[in-house]
Amino acid sequence: MAKSGVEQQVLEKISKDKIAWADLQFVDITGALQHITVNTKELDEESFNTGVGKLDGSSIKGFKSIFESDMVLSPDAGTYNVIPWEEKTARFFCDIKEGGTGKRFEKDSRLAVERAQSALESAGFTKAYFGPELEFFVFDSVTFDHSLPIRGQGYSIESKEAAWTSGGTNHPIQYKTGYYPATPQDTLQNLRTKFVNSLENDFGIFVEAHHHEVATAGQCEINVRFDEMRKMADKVVTYKYVIKNLSAANGQIATFMPKPLFGDNGSGMHTHQSLWKGDKNAFFDASDSYAQLSQECRYYIGGIISHGAALAAFTNPITNSYKRLVPGYEAPVYLAWSKRNRSAAIRIPNYFGGSDKATRLEYRSPDPACNPYLSFAALIAAGLDGIKKKIEPGDPVDQDIFELSASERRELGIKELPGSLKESLECLESDKAFLSGVLSSDLIESYSQLKFQEFKNESIHPTPWEFKHYLNV
Repeated sequence: MAKSGVEQQVLEKISKDKIAWADLQFVDITGALQHITVNTKELDEESFNTGVGKLDGSSIKGFKSIFESDMVLSPDAGTYNVIPWEEKTARFFCDIKEGGTGKRFEKDSRLAVERAQSALESAGFTKAYFGPELEFFVFDSVTFDHSLPIRGQGYSIESKEAAWTSGGTNHPIQYKTGYYPATPQDTLQNLRTKFVNSLENDFGIFVEAHHHEVATAGQCEINVRFDEMRKMADKVVTYKYVIKNLSAANGQIATFMPKPLFGDNGSGMHTHQSLWKGDKNAFFDASDSYAQLSQECRYYIGGIISHGAALAAFTNPITNSYKRLVPGYEAPVYLAWSKRNRSAAIRIPNYFGGSDKATRLEYRSPDPACNPYLSFAALIAAGLDGIKKKIEPGDPVDQDIFELSASERRELGIKELPGSLKESLECLESDKAFLSGVLSSDLIESYSQLKFQEFKNESIHPTPWEFKHYLNV
């Protein structure tokens, strides 16, 4: 079907659905969702090509200077969805263009996955499938005080199922015991069902399963069926949008912070990946006796391991990410690979033995604070670099890496992910050549500046923990 046909069909759907308002959505460099709502009477077929001139790029952090701020939002007709909790409103994801020239904006996150797709095709592949597993918390309330940090600061989390809650009518979930409890301990079953029904029925996202996760106080996971790279990045943004809005409508608050709770599991975004050539899974090789992996898959793993420290700037992009990525705890910080081994950063799932369709790798270090467009594109760039340079990943580590000593890990050649956002940004600065042609230098520079400022802002604030331990020095 021609593009104009799709656009005309969408205009007909707008009329049929009696949609009065179009919510034009995009993400900033960090992945935060932004939007403007315009009258659908302003939309015609040409609007999908030339775009809507409603964006002041200087007001979006990292985008534009004030003297070059006029920008255009070009709705993607294929992303039309009616927003069920808003009045006569539908949303579109948008591509971002320069004002005047109509040229694609170099810092448009969606452009990154399009370029990654082009790099994929140039390397002889046709598509990449991604299957991220986002974890998140739904709290009853969160309060924090940081308005005058020199006088006092703190936060408080409330959840009816939390280990520290004693309302007298609840069945608390103790620390690290929240994996698969049934109702009434699992207090979020009905709300998660609302989430998945909206994802499927309103936004066309196929959900495989949903469940409570390991941590107390409302940690959840919803498993979404894998999809091609850009579609899945769009779905990740939609997933967070739906869960945050429906939680708010239910009088609760959802967060994708990687580590909101001390002493319990954080929230990751284990990211499954496979490359395909037509209808053939390029990661599968039936003759491989270890995990039925092709040599190309091993090189791809080698690329991720080789560039893992730089990748962390995108896959683990906030200071809170590194509260989760602490050696010896539940998150996989060790750049190694293995079959079925959840202590390695890269796991080869093996539920039913080797399978052409199911063979894939799972990168377990990312978290849901990331910009999925940049993270997926960077992972593809790292993997393709591994294939191009034939980077061997080393031998698989079929041991509990958490239990190995530092000297044992050194003997096995196992490196760790960075220990802070600052360190990951420094690694990106020294190892960014592999991103050439996928992420523009302007985007990397603006992204790094924003993230380094986040690190500085967090670093200058004393914390309650420091007062507890250092007041008497």
